[in-house]
Amino acid sequence: QVQLVESGGGLVQTGGSLRLSCAASGRTFSNYLMGWFRQAPGKEREFVAAISGSGKRTYYADSVKGRFTISRDNAKNTVYLQMNSLKPEDTAVYYCAQGRLVYCDSCSNAGTYDYWGQGTQVTVSS
Repeated sequence: QVQLVESGGGLVQTGGSLRLSCAASGRTFSNYLMGWFRQAPGKEREFVAAISGSGKRTYYADSVKGRFTISRDNAKNTVYLQMNSLKPEDTAVYYCAQGRLVYCDSCSNAGTYDYWGQGTQVTVSS
């Protein structure tokens, strides 16, 4: 049974940084794409970033490109999201997701992922 457990969320001031982690278990980690999504109050869940199984390919939403970095450590079964230059509009619950395949054709589509974590709150104060 696949489990995804996020950590690292919290309260940070505008311009600050946070690093989210997502520990995965249940199937061979390196065989699957990993992604991060977020959902702000009153808004739909939106794609943030994704990384292929090998870690060689990364994908980002335009809103976070240049500020966020996704990475993975396949030896630790963990994916990370380094978030720098945070803005109040980054405030949301951040979800880790594991893809159905090792890569993605439509990385921003939630249907590309079949397992989700419980989420971790990130709040950026102005």
